Amino acid sequence: MYKKIGHPFDYKTKKEFPSKLMDWIGDVFYDILPEHGYEIRDEQIYTAFQLADAVCNKKVHLAEAEVGTGKTFAYLLTAIAYADFSGKPVVIACASTALQEQLAGPKGDIQTLSRILGLEIDAPMAKDPRQYVCDERVSGMGGVFGDATASDEINQWLARTTKGERSEMPHISDSVWRQIGWDETMPCDACTRRGFCKLVKVREHYRSSKDLIIADHSIFFQDLWTRDERIADGKMPILPDYSLVIFDEGHKVILPAAMGAGRKIHKEDIDNIILSIEEIQGARTSMVVSVIALGQATSNFFEKLNQNVIDDEQSERLAVRIDDILLKAADTFHKALDRLLLEIQIEEELYINELPESTLHTFEIQIELSITALARFGRNKGREVIIWIDRADGSFWVVPRNLSNMLNKHLFLKKLPVVFTSGTLSDEGDFGYLMRTLGLKNPTISTVGSPFNIEKQVVVYLQPPSFEDTDSAKFSRKIKQLLCLLKENGGRALILVNSLKEVRKIRKEISGYELPFEVLWEDKGERGYLVQKFRAEVTSVLVGSTFWEGIDVPGESLSLVVVWQLPFPSLDPLIEMRRKDAEEEGMNPLITVDYPEMGLKLKQGCGRLIRKKDDRGAIAVMDQVIGTPWEKVVMRALPRGVKIKTLEHREV
Repeated sequence: MYKKIGHPFDYKTKKEFPSKLMDWIGDVFYDILPEHGYEIRDEQIYTAFQLADAVCNKKVHLAEAEVGTGKTFAYLLTAIAYADFSGKPVVIACASTALQEQLAGPKGDIQTLSRILGLEIDAPMAKDPRQYVCDERVSGMGGVFGDATASDEINQWLARTTKGERSEMPHISDSVWRQIGWDETMPCDACTRRGFCKLVKVREHYRSSKDLIIADHSIFFQDLWTRDERIADGKMPILPDYSLVIFDEGHKVILPAAMGAGRKIHKEDIDNIILSIEEIQGARTSMVVSVIALGQATSNFFEKLNQNVIDDEQSERLAVRIDDILLKAADTFHKALDRLLLEIQIEEELYINELPESTLHTFEIQIELSITALARFGRNKGREVIIWIDRADGSFWVVPRNLSNMLNKHLFLKKLPVVFTSGTLSDEGDFGYLMRTLGLKNPTISTVGSPFNIEKQVVVYLQPPSFEDTDSAKFSRKIKQLLCLLKENGGRALILVNSLKEVRKIRKEISGYELPFEVLWEDKGERGYLVQKFRAEVTSVLVGSTFWEGIDVPGESLSLVVVWQLPFPSLDPLIEMRRKDAEEEGMNPLITVDYPEMGLKLKQGCGRLIRKKDDRGAIAVMDQVIGTPWEKVVMRALPRGVKIKTLEHREV
């Protein structure tokens, strides 16, 4: 355990804390940080004061602070002081592992503040448990993980790792990791390694923190949705009691909240259960019959499910059309799972040992989770849920439709201060879309622009009005303009598109041109590797559909951002549900959902360009903007004060 060195500041009574906190924040930003080479930024100080006031009054606060503000230090000061004041840790929930590392890793922001302020700040990271190996599952694999080369590499890693975290072995395939990683269906209570596995050790570390817990969004919502149930069952919640939660990149919480509240059915899991039971010698007839019925019901359900997919190349979550045939297949599947669950329970009562008790327990949990998903789906003909198929693994997801009500019940009504912070929470100060999405009524709000000199640092190019009749003519023109821009800029560009199909389409069109720089394509490499290479190879160009946010490339490696297509939302089921909700409330979904979604994502994409005060560059929007119904939305999403110029029609 660590020992805290003093307190951030002294106060005599609890009533004095808010004013003393304000005084301390002022001292840090105006006196202490400048002594260590930090500049005074009014936007940062304003954000810090607004955030501190909201926390002290236990409000829900939306803190929008554009790039360069220094919002991390702005919220960390209040977080550190409030944890000390309340005697409970503050949870900072991050949108990615990279941001967790940026905060709590070696030489991260927390370590920097700790050194400057003379405080020893305990800030362990709470990562998604699915990122850790399960020692019991590893043992059951007998040292064989895929082919001989992979097995040898993984065994060497397992022999030396203390954390067992997947990030230490980023090249492990998803299929292998599914066999050795932690799984919520594993019966930890009955595990022979209970209390001694790597995940338990990690949890013990962050559960003991009195200062900060740097969680990711996923683990926060896993804790939030299961907290009351776990306590009622006599189990410890995933996270300890906390006094405040701060969502960094707060505009991204809906997806992890949905997935944490949802249930999924993976056909491979059901098939593995069926296969394992089929291999039992001399199994009871009723067990064999139930397995055969489940096999037929599983195949039929997933066949009907895939027939009803509404494919969209832009979305990782594929919408599904609900009809009576699919609902009937789901009901048959549900009944078959119920029957097999009963047979497994009988098997356990008879003490038949063809399968280990832990395996049967695992099967029970997997079946019960699947039954829960199907029960939710079947209720009121699927009107109370959002469903989708995961494009990556084909799993079927069932998520409660009333996420905003759940957030209100489990979080906002707890009267804890909650902060959402990001550079993109509003449409030029209008927070209505985010508030409707989260179900917020009266949050406190602060918003500040970037402290950078945008007028001198950025120029934006827009298309002039066009009268071309065909899509092919427009595409040909955009390709010629793109090649001219890239050559004039000497590469150093990020090209943002909406789908991998468009990535391939651009690659095919420019493949005949000799370019004096390397072009990195999203579908040709792992995302993190491509970003690292893009940073390192100064003249390179990066083309992709998932780089609109979450990448940081300051300096000369990026001086041109090309918005190949405006990022209008796809048929993602979560977006579709917001459209339906808007219609039911008498609003135009195009104006109240599609335009705000597009504007926020465009704002994120434009934010990739200027990361430091000495960065310079251009943003080129290749889609038509001027004279369109969405012109104002686009203009509000562009950096404030930016110069606007017209893209010229030029030959390559």
